[in-house]
Amino acid sequence: MAAGGFSKLPNGTVVVALNLPSPAAAGTGSVRFLVHAGNRARALTRLRNLGLRAVYLRGNAAPPSPDEITAVLHHPDGLIWRTAPDSGVLTGPELAVELWHPIRALLRRPAAPA
Repeated sequence: MAAGGFSKLPNGTVVVALNLPSPAAAGTGSVRFLVHAGNRARALTRLRNLGLRAVYLRGNAAPPSPDEITAVLHHPDGLIWRTAPDSGVLTGPELAVELWHPIRALLRRPAAPA
């Protein structure tokens, strides 16, 4: 099951964070998605409309950190991603490993050669 969580902001909107399995051919690792939306249902709908059909948020085990909330709020699309460690939640020095990418960068990636 994917780790995930949400934080409700003072203006009533939410930031949803989800760790999903990596789309790479090897299947190792995961990808952390951050979505800013009016409510949790709309955040998940934004991901489903991009082709991530089996996305569900069960509980609040891995909510977004304050740094992640700031990152998604300052991005014009309100939907960003980066690779996450196998352990799930990003902590410590792993935070500085990779910058956040817009969702367009993930959708444009060419398919792996067969």
